[in-house]
Amino acid sequence: MTDDREEGLEQRRAQLGAELATKRAAVREGERGEVRAEESRKGYAQAMKLSSEFIAAIIVGVVLGYVFDRFIGTTPWGMIVFLLLGFCAGVLNVLRSAGKVATPALDERKTDKK
Repeated sequence: MTDDREEGLEQRRAQLGAELATKRAAVREGERGEVRAEESRKGYAQAMKLSSEFIAAIIVGVVLGYVFDRFIGTTPWGMIVFLLLGFCAGVLNVLRSAGKVATPALDERKTDKK
C-alpha cells in the first residue's frame, strides 16, 4: 500500500514538475518579448528625438532668415543663408546626439580660456 501511495506521489510530483517547467518556459518567452518591445520603443524614441532636433534647427534657420530679410530688405538671400546654416546646425545636433561627434568637455573649455 505504501508503494502505491509513493508511486502516486512520484507521478504527481513528476506531473507538477513538468507543468512548472512549461510555465517557466512561457514566462521566459514573455520576458524576452518584453525586452524586444522595450528595445523597439527606445529606438523609436531615439528616432523621434533626432528627427525633431533636425527639423527644429531648420525651422529656426528659416524663421531667422525671414526676420532678417524683413528688417534688412535682402529678400531671398537671408532666408537662403539661414536655411543652410539651420541645416548644418541640425546635422551637427543629430551627430552629437547620436554620439558620432564629441561635445567639448568642460575642463578643456576652461583651460582654453586661461
